[in-house]
Formats: sequence, C-alpha cells, structure tokens
Amino acid sequence: MRLSTRGHYGLKAMFDLAQHYGKEPIPLKTVAERQNISENYLEQLIPILRKAGLVKSVRGAQGGYILAREPGKITVGDIIRAMEGPIAPVECVSEVEPAECDNADICITRTVWARVRDTLAEVMDSISLDDMLKDAANLAEKTVSQNLTKGGA
Repeated sequence: MRLSTRGHYGLKAMFDLAQHYGKEPIPLKTVAERQNISENYLEQLIPILRKAGLVKSVRGAQGGYILAREPGKITVGDIIRAMEGPIAPVECVSEVEPAECDNADICITRTVWARVRDTLAEVMDSISLDDMLKDAANLAEKTVSQNLTKGGA
C-alpha cells in the first residue's frame, strides 16, 4: 500500500497547523512555504480537510486556517482517511463498504489483507498530532545535542 502525495502533504499541512495551534490563523502561503508544498496544490487539499472537520478557515486580513480540534484529538488516521479514503490494502477488505468478492469465504489472502488493514489502522489511530509534536521536539533536542558534541570535540 502506498499513500499518494495527497495523504503525505495533507499530514504535513496538518502538522504545520499543529505547530502553531492556539495562535493566530495561518495563511496557506505560509504553510506551503514552510512545508515545501505547492500553494496551488495545498488549496486543493484544504477543502478536503475542512469538509472532514479537521481544519477551520478564518476570513479577513488576519485570516487563514487553524485546527478544528486540539492536536491531541486529531490522529494520523483521521487525516489519512480524509485525504485517501478508507484504509485498505485491497478493496475487498475496505473499512467502509468492502468490494463484493465471490471467493470471500474461501480466500486465504483476504485474511492477510484484513490483518494488514487492522494493523495500519491501529498504528495510524494511535498517533496524534500532539504525539508528532513531541517527536519533533525530541528530534530537535537530539540534533542540538549531537551538534554540540561535534562542535566540542
């Protein structure tokens, strides 16, 4: 299973908004620049996230976008499902309306794909934007520490 750029960039944009949660709304141009995403492409993604109830738009001179909920209440799974649809490595095990299959009762690979789907969903649903913020802070701290060690040696 491979995610499209829509899912990848949607997650990056949501992470950017999470980094600035509780502050003023962020213009799309700013998110696009910080995340190295085409502003035009981001303009296509944001309505999907808004429709899913993950972001809110704020109009006006100081307008832009904010998270609709706090970062701890939005999971990677929420974002990926909004951007890509139901999690499913193959259509016959889709989380929503699996495709009809004449061999579903005897297909051994179907059980494999269902387990893959369940594992993917479990991992994505267990990681919130807040978890990503903590991981980013730990990574930044580790990088600073490594740079100090290199500079002092």
